[in-house]
Amino acid sequence: MFETEPGASNSPRDEARRMLAICNICGYCNGFCPVFDAARERPVLRAGDLAYLAHLCHACRSCLEACQYAPPHAFSVNVPRTLERLRWRDYADFAWPKGLASLMRASDGAWRTGLAPALALGLAPGLAMLAPALLGIWLLPWSQLTQSALASGDFYRIVPFSVMVGLGLLTLGWALLSIGISLVSFWRAISLGRPPARLTWSGLRAALWDIASLRHLDGGGPGCTDSHTRLAPMRRWLHQLLVLGFLFCLAATLIAAFWHHGLERAAPYAADSLPVVLGLLGGLLMLPAGLGLWWLRRRTNPKVLAPEVQGGETSASLWLLAVVLSGLALLIGRSTPAMGMLLLAHLGAVYGFFLLLPVSKFVHAGYRLLAVLRLRLERRAPGAD
Repeated sequence: MFETEPGASNSPRDEARRMLAICNICGYCNGFCPVFDAARERPVLRAGDLAYLAHLCHACRSCLEACQYAPPHAFSVNVPRTLERLRWRDYADFAWPKGLASLMRASDGAWRTGLAPALALGLAPGLAMLAPALLGIWLLPWSQLTQSALASGDFYRIVPFSVMVGLGLLTLGWALLSIGISLVSFWRAISLGRPPARLTWSGLRAALWDIASLRHLDGGGPGCTDSHTRLAPMRRWLHQLLVLGFLFCLAATLIAAFWHHGLERAAPYAADSLPVVLGLLGGLLMLPAGLGLWWLRRRTNPKVLAPEVQGGETSASLWLLAVVLSGLALLIGRSTPAMGMLLLAHLGAVYGFFLLLPVSKFVHAGYRLLAVLRLRLERRAPGAD
């Protein structure tokens, strides 16, 4: 027996179990994405199963438009909203250290009362950029920040190389450690009670391709439901544009590091040099992609969105814009007296982004990769259909 009536529990996990039990009997949406087939293979729907299904879902939302039991039906089946709530709950449940879970749940409560967008989340990127600038004004002579000699664009005359790299490695290392431990906990949870899945290179390669191509973000073929019943591939394209821009920026950083340490070519580099061109292209790709994703979410049918998740979505968009815009401003103004202040603002945005990365929406990429990897390994396991 299972519950068909909504509202029996406020727990996203219980609500997801109720809805997916109905979906397992109905089976109408099995062609949209692998979530429904995977759910039918897990009739008990344990906590780990629900976590796996929630992150295997790419939020294409097509199932809601096709569902005969969607609101206003008495069963009130709304799989996209419920799995979105469950994903955000999982980010808190698997967060490391555990104190991060309290921070994330507190921001959820603040969002529901209308405080988070302006206070807890909206001001954070601005403060991250402003704080280093104010610190620089306090510690450095004003002439050093604004003197015309800085027209050479030498960043290290403002912030020494060792300090700049050290803070970057410290904040990024913290983020990778925290996210890595969280993902290990998630993998153990979704593997509990399931047949062992041997990790293979072919399975990993297939999962990486599924993530890179966003194979499951197509609504079964025609695209995502981005506004009521309109189907389009725009969300998929914008995600890919964002990732491509990030890869360009990463390549620019790695090439600059190789030039500095391997070839002993000290910065600053010319405007037409490979690191600068790649960084510029990366920023120009990430900016419209980030704005486009924010715009699509704003026009999405509200019935598919979980209200308590909006704070995390808004925060992620603001952080991304802060990093990209401050980086582009620094590139434009690096040969002007404003370079010092622009550099401090950009470094503040980047370090703040790394510091808060474990509690941001951006962690969804790691969870989704592991869910898709689990799917690929199960499909390739002996005896799998």
